[in-house]
Amino acid sequence: MTTPLETPEEIVWRLLRAVIDPELGCNIVDLGLIYGVAIEDKTVRVTMTLSTRGCPMHDAITSGVRRMLATIDGIEMVEVNLVWEPVWNVSMMSESARRDLGCFF
Repeated sequence: MTTPLETPEEIVWRLLRAVIDPELGCNIVDLGLIYGVAIEDKTVRVTMTLSTRGCPMHDAITSGVRRMLATIDGIEMVEVNLVWEPVWNVSMMSESARRDLGCFF
């Protein structure tokens, strides 16, 4: 699942773009849900949020992150650190995601 010349971080970000929020139909990177990634030894740590604390897609999204990143050669553990600060808002979305979802501001 790697492309020549990609750094480990680029691989992680590319794979995170393949994780889709099932309710919105948009990837979690463009939604602005990913706050950071770190790779240490054989572990990838993802710091992320959800659009709301009671997001009904919580398990689907975090499981998708774990499943996707577990496909990276040499990675043995994926940790998802779910945080609520800063609070997510639509301004964190990429311009293309806002356009695709009809958020014009």
